[in-house]
Amino acid sequence: MYISPSDIADSAISIGVRKANLSTSAKFLLGILAGAFIAFGAQAANLVTHTMTDSASAKLTAGLIFPAGLIMVIMAGAELFTGNCLMIISLAERRITLAKLLWSWLVVYVGNFAGSLIVAYLVSLSGQWNMTGGLLGGLTIKTAAAKISLSFTEALTLGILCNWLVCLAVWMSFGAKDGVSKAACIFFPIWVFIASGFEHSIANMYYIPAGIIAKFNPLYVSKALGLGASQAGIDSLNVMRMFTRNLIPVTIGNIIGGCIFVGLAYWFVYLRGKK
Repeated sequence: MYISPSDIADSAISIGVRKANLSTSAKFLLGILAGAFIAFGAQAANLVTHTMTDSASAKLTAGLIFPAGLIMVIMAGAELFTGNCLMIISLAERRITLAKLLWSWLVVYVGNFAGSLIVAYLVSLSGQWNMTGGLLGGLTIKTAAAKISLSFTEALTLGILCNWLVCLAVWMSFGAKDGVSKAACIFFPIWVFIASGFEHSIANMYYIPAGIIAKFNPLYVSKALGLGASQAGIDSLNVMRMFTRNLIPVTIGNIIGGCIFVGLAYWFVYLRGKK
């Protein structure tokens, strides 16, 4: 069973209000969980593709795995910054204040970062990156180095495209009335975003810190070089560049993609001027 887009818009208002009214501690804890869930999807996508040499096949396969992260967020209940861009609908309807919206985004964003870092650190301790003679560790470094090599415009645009799809997945999940339908609504847009190589700020909170940790292992560095990463790119992989070259522009792009191309677009069509 599925409800109409106009009814989804009505539901989105109340969902945004409920999210805004969560306590700060609840927002933060649910943010940690969401960051961890997305990180699980990201690390699994790396694992299943680390021996694949064909780029298109690797992206296609990663896209089959990564959606599990957002499915866990929606089905288990957690707060994800990128999906919460749809709270802009509640703001447009004047059901929440700008201050509440921005505070919710900030708390959840920090929580997402914490959850992603927890998973990255635990994976680094697990020995998983030693798989295939350290090749998985090499891919972890290569992936992170590639993400901080983007120009500001590239990262911004890839962020817009990404969260356009992510928020579409969340929007459609609002309209599904059973678990299988919700999972299907989430799966296909996320598969498209991963296969297309778009940039998701919260996923990158796993990918880039994981690469920074992995670069301290000489074996992983040698494997990354063998996979085509440059020494200069590996050397420049650090916390400062993580923010300036990726997280800041990608986050801005994610906000634009989710708020304008999904939230405000559907608000304008279905809710503007409606009593």
